[in-house]
Amino acid sequence: MEQWKINLIVLWFGQFLVNAGMTMILPFMSLYLQFDLGLTDPHEIGVWAGIIFAGNFVTSFIFQPIWGKYADRYGRKVMLLRSGFGMAVVMALMGFATTPWHLLLLRMLNGTISGFNPASVSLVSATTPKNKTGFAMGTLQSGGIAGTILGPLIGGLLADTIGYRPIFYLTGSLMFAASLLALWVVKDPFNRSAAAKAEQDSVREGLLKLAKIPGLMPLYAVTFLIQFAMMSPMTLIPLFVQELHGTTANLALWAGMVSSATGLSNMIASPLLGKLSDRVGSERILGVSLVGAAVCFVPQALSHTVWQLLLSRFALGIFLGGLNPTVNALIRKYTPDSMVGRAYSFNSSTLALGNMVGPIVGGALSGPVGIQGLFVLSAASLSGGTVWVWQTLLRRRKPASRL
Repeated sequence: MEQWKINLIVLWFGQFLVNAGMTMILPFMSLYLQFDLGLTDPHEIGVWAGIIFAGNFVTSFIFQPIWGKYADRYGRKVMLLRSGFGMAVVMALMGFATTPWHLLLLRMLNGTISGFNPASVSLVSATTPKNKTGFAMGTLQSGGIAGTILGPLIGGLLADTIGYRPIFYLTGSLMFAASLLALWVVKDPFNRSAAAKAEQDSVREGLLKLAKIPGLMPLYAVTFLIQFAMMSPMTLIPLFVQELHGTTANLALWAGMVSSATGLSNMIASPLLGKLSDRVGSERILGVSLVGAAVCFVPQALSHTVWQLLLSRFALGIFLGGLNPTVNALIRKYTPDSMVGRAYSFNSSTLALGNMVGPIVGGALSGPVGIQGLFVLSAASLSGGTVWVWQTLLRRRKPASRL
């Protein structure tokens, strides 16, 4: 088997395990704070859960560009292993937390050393043939999405059987295993001697150089808009499901189904749309997917039953499957080899920024406009991204990329 395929398979499982491990703790975070860390006031538990959840993204936003710079200097695999083994240790330590402060600091430390996913994307993009990049990016994303979908389900089941603390130990062990597999099997054709001779820029200088590359800044903007559009209504969806369902019977089941529908269709569509983008061009798939995703938010705002919401969320996931993979493929297309690590790390920072800003804006606007208004806001955000992509990428697309 060709090495790029081996890298893709191993890192698919790596992304699955890392994303499953990161999301496995979400279903019982508030319960962990209540039963194991001693909090009793419901409001206090809610505040701490939100702060602890956001802590990871705050430090990730700050440190990702730094790790990207080191990836271009010392190699992508080195950064992959640094992040994998580091997060494995931190995740296991969360099981020993005795106060909310311990958990918050560990989550912030986890964001500081994180970077397994962007390092995986960078490594796969660097080792995959150009005409297979879209397929590889879509396939790799499907692994992360699969972990994101199954992680909460696995975590919820394990919490009822083995308790909360052992899940952190198990998650750390899975991340450690994924990192070991990458250490033994993944190959990175990185020329360290050539990288050492290259001019070493600061993070700021690297960003200024990347900003001069045509097409790269619009892709960062699209990444932010995707995450902002997805996250701004996300925390209110269970309450919307409750409003539509009209009863507490099987409420958790319906809320879980609605939440999983987008991820399920995303996982299925990502490799297919990635492969199609290799034939018709990533720019075209990105434009169509942005339009489709924007349109799919409108019926969510107009839903009167849970089934209508579920089907709209499933349709949304199909178009989301054509967004992040094509963005990653285009970043690789436009970026010089010497700056690939930094290019993906800045994109990861932009993604973390969307994860932070989205829930904050959604929470602030939930009172004045309601969740229906947030769905419309998400549609408007992606529509704005569509116009930008059309102006900056599609209009200057070369005829050679046509069918």
